[in-house]
Amino acid sequence: MSAHWLNAPDSPLPRPGRSPSGRDRGFDIGTRLASGPGLGRTGVIHTAHGQIRTPAFIPVGTKADVKALVPEMVADLGAQAVLANAYHLYLQPGSDLVDEAGGLGRFMNWPGPTYTDSGGFQVLSLGAGFKKVLSQEFSGAVDSSDPRVRMQAVKASNAVVDDDGVVFRSHIDGTRHRFTPEVSMGIQHELGSDIMFAFDELTSLLHPRSYQESSLERTHAWARRCLREHARLTGIRTHRPYQQLWGVIQGAQYEDLRRRAARTMAAMDEDGARFDGFGVGGALEKENLGTIVSWVCEELGEDRPRHLLGISEPDDFFRAVEAGADTFDCVNPSRVARNAAIYSPDGRFNITNSRFKRDFSPMVDECGCYTCTHYTAAYVHHLFKAKEILASTLATIHNEWFTVRLVDAIRSSIDDGDYESFRDDTLGRYQAGRRKAARS
Repeated sequence: MSAHWLNAPDSPLPRPGRSPSGRDRGFDIGTRLASGPGLGRTGVIHTAHGQIRTPAFIPVGTKADVKALVPEMVADLGAQAVLANAYHLYLQPGSDLVDEAGGLGRFMNWPGPTYTDSGGFQVLSLGAGFKKVLSQEFSGAVDSSDPRVRMQAVKASNAVVDDDGVVFRSHIDGTRHRFTPEVSMGIQHELGSDIMFAFDELTSLLHPRSYQESSLERTHAWARRCLREHARLTGIRTHRPYQQLWGVIQGAQYEDLRRRAARTMAAMDEDGARFDGFGVGGALEKENLGTIVSWVCEELGEDRPRHLLGISEPDDFFRAVEAGADTFDCVNPSRVARNAAIYSPDGRFNITNSRFKRDFSPMVDECGCYTCTHYTAAYVHHLFKAKEILASTLATIHNEWFTVRLVDAIRSSIDDGDYESFRDDTLGRYQAGRRKAARS
């Protein structure tokens, strides 16, 4: 079965930095998808630094770089935008320095659209010691229905979160800091991203419903403050292009909370200031991902784009696109690449496996990425075994290419009217490969 999408020629996307429409905001719907709940669509997001054709995967450049790659490589693999992290760039080198350099794009030599997250996830997970709670949740090491576990999660939150903001310590030097909605907006305005997110509170599936409810109210109060501060800073910083502000939808696994959050954020208006788009965040169980995203998108309406934070697995993309998500980001393609894990149409494999030692074919036969068209599996295997830095670069090029191209192919299949067959063929092959690998 062919995976021609992995070796397809570049689609006629505008190169990063070009904005054919001249628009700095707005969303145009292209083809609507009838599959699933009927919420999927293709479209175009307009930003001050160019268009983003959706659905699209946005590679993560946490500290103003996609690890192991230069921005020119990121553009060559087909990425339309990159996402950086407000928490990390605030701590080092400082958002004021990035502002002085001309903004994130100019600082990192990326001419296209940029996203920044609010820092909310990292403030709590890294700076406030909440990572232990998240690790327990995702590892399944604890019983999330245990009242004692739930109280532990609540106590961890109450120690650092109040109605004004979050107190945390730098993971770099231990210095004490405080993020509020206004601080997050100030940092993101200095970073100069085209799309930024409102400051929200991170919760986990370990938190009881009572805490999820109070946290949701806090996140909505913070969202209103973000809108007001965003409007104020936009009025002051007229020397910079317009930056879009997207609201974040929380509510964990509860349908009524997710729907309420989506309705509230969609209707939110602070003296004429409204969100330009939305992010779907918070605790999501993988098996319920499509259902939860569909709850949210049914309430948001069609006029603004929707970003799903932190996913990159093939089956998740198809579920999320059908449920109405337009863009995605995740560190996983580059993170697993640095650990020698390689994506392919037949599942994921580890290039350090002994079977690749004398394999002088490409890592993935049907792949058109720079690595697979220039280097052999044996060479990349050698680089990892020798602990050479180039190993991370070559593996990351491939994984980001695979991920970006897969979502591009989903978009094309919707426009071409053959989405269902593409989905079934792609996932059937990928899952069969995973099952075969698990048996071997």
